[in-house]
Amino acid sequence: MVRLKNDDSAYVGRYLAVVADGMGGHAGGNVASASTVLDLVHLDREDHDGEALTVLADEIQAANSLLSELVTTSPQLSGMGTTVTALLLHDSTFALAHIGDSRAYRLKNGVFEQISIDHTFVQRLIDEGRLRPEEAEVHPHKNVLMRVLGDVDASPELDLATFKVEPGERWLLCSDGLTAVLRDSDIESVLRNTKDIQRCVDILVELTLSGGSPDNVTVVVLEIAEAPDDSTLPAEADTARVPIIGSAADPSRVSEPTAVPRSSSQPEDPETGDDEPARAELIRQDLSQRPHVLVGAASLATETGQIPIVTKRSAERRSARLLTHKAAPEVEAPAQTEPAQRRRWLVPAFLALMTVLLAAVLWVGYTWTQTRYYVGASDNNVAIYNGVSQSLGPIRLSSVTETTDIPVDSLPEYQRNRVEGTIPAKDLLHAEQIVEDLRGTARTSSSCAPSAPGTPVQATPSPAPSPSGNAAPQPSASATPSAAASPAADPDNCGGRK
Repeated sequence: MVRLKNDDSAYVGRYLAVVADGMGGHAGGNVASASTVLDLVHLDREDHDGEALTVLADEIQAANSLLSELVTTSPQLSGMGTTVTALLLHDSTFALAHIGDSRAYRLKNGVFEQISIDHTFVQRLIDEGRLRPEEAEVHPHKNVLMRVLGDVDASPELDLATFKVEPGERWLLCSDGLTAVLRDSDIESVLRNTKDIQRCVDILVELTLSGGSPDNVTVVVLEIAEAPDDSTLPAEADTARVPIIGSAADPSRVSEPTAVPRSSSQPEDPETGDDEPARAELIRQDLSQRPHVLVGAASLATETGQIPIVTKRSAERRSARLLTHKAAPEVEAPAQTEPAQRRRWLVPAFLALMTVLLAAVLWVGYTWTQTRYYVGASDNNVAIYNGVSQSLGPIRLSSVTETTDIPVDSLPEYQRNRVEGTIPAKDLLHAEQIVEDLRGTARTSSSCAPSAPGTPVQATPSPAPSPSGNAAPQPSASATPSAAASPAADPDNCGGRK
C-alpha cells in the first residue's frame, strides 16, 4: 500500500520453499531478493548430493557471493541486501536456513510456534534481558537488521536446523510485511481455522492490506502430505497438490515495468523475434518442468529479464543482468572482404581520424566527470568531491569541493565503510543532503550500534507502560552458535532499515 516497487521474492514447489525480503531502503532491494531466490530454485528436487541442510547452506552462501559480484560490477547497487528463510524437504525431514527478519512458523500436533529467530537489534536486546517483547513493537530501531545476505559480509552467519515432519502439519513463511501488521495470535487463528491453504493465504494478505500494509507482504503456506503412488495419479494431479503461496503483489498493486527501448545494436532473437534475454527464457523452461509458484521481484525477472537473472543448470551458474546495463546477445560480425589494392593514404588517414575521435571522446568523458559529485573521506573528515573517484593514470578525475567537520571515525562502522568507499551523488545539492544525513548519524551513532567491530551493542530500551505480564521469548530453532555480525544499514539508520 506504500512501496513503489516490490522488494519481496518467493518460490514454493514440491521440495523447496523460500521467502526473501530485499532491503527497500537501498538501491537494488528487488535485485537482491530476485537474484537469491532464482539462484536457489534448482534445489527443488528429491535427490541431493549430500545432506540437505549442508546443500541448502552452501547454496545460500554461494548466492551471497553472487550479490557481492553484482556490486563489484555495478557500484550503484552498493548496500543492497536481502533476508532469506528457506525450507528444503528430504525424505521426512525439513532443512531450515534463515537469516534476517522474515519468519517461519509451524502448526504441528495442535501447537503453533515461531521457529525462526529475528536477527534484529531489538531481538538482541530481548535475548540479553534488556527489553521486553511487548516493548519491541514500539522501539524506534525495531527494523534494524543485524544479519542479512548482501555485500556487507563475505560469509554471513545462517541459522540452520532440521525438523522431522509428519503428514498434516502446516508451515508458514512470510516477509516482515505480515508481522508488522498482524500479531502472532491473529496469524495462528487463521492458520488453525482455515482448511483451504489458498484461502488461508488470501485472508492473511487481505488482513495485512486492510491494516495499512507499510511494507511489501509475501506469505507462503504449505502442508505436509504423504506422497501418493504416482502410477495412480492423473497427469494433472501434481499441479493440484502443489503447496500454495500468496502475495500482495497482484497486478492491481504493482506498477508496470519500465520499458527499455531497443537499440539498433540489439539484434532480435531469431527464435522468439524479440530481444528478451536468453537467460530468462532458460529459467522459464526450467521452471515449466515442475509444479511451482513464483511471485514478487523474482517473477518479474523471469517475465521481463529486466532485473538480474540468475540460475544454476547442470552445475553451471549463469551470470546476472542489470536493468540499467541490459546487454544484447553476442553476435559474430560478418567477415569483411579486403580490397584488392589499398590506397597509400588510407591507413594514415584512418589513424589520424581515430586519434581525433579518441581525443574527442576523452575530452567529452573528462568534461562529463566534472559534472558528477560524490561524498568521501579527506584527512579523516567527510568531504564532498567534484568528479568521479577513479583516476586515469596519473590524472585524478576529482577534487575536493568542500571538507566538513564530521570525523569519519565518529560514524557507525557501516556508514564509515560507505564513506571510505565513496557515496555517489546526483548533484551538489544531493551530496550536501548526504552529508547532513551522515551528520545526524554521527550524533546518534553511540546509541544505535557498536562504535567498532566486536564491541557489544549498548542501547537503552524505550520507556513503555508496564504490561500485566511478561511474554516469554520465542523458542530458538537455531542450530548454529550466535556471533556478532556486521549490521547492514541504510543511509537513514545505524543498522539496515528496510
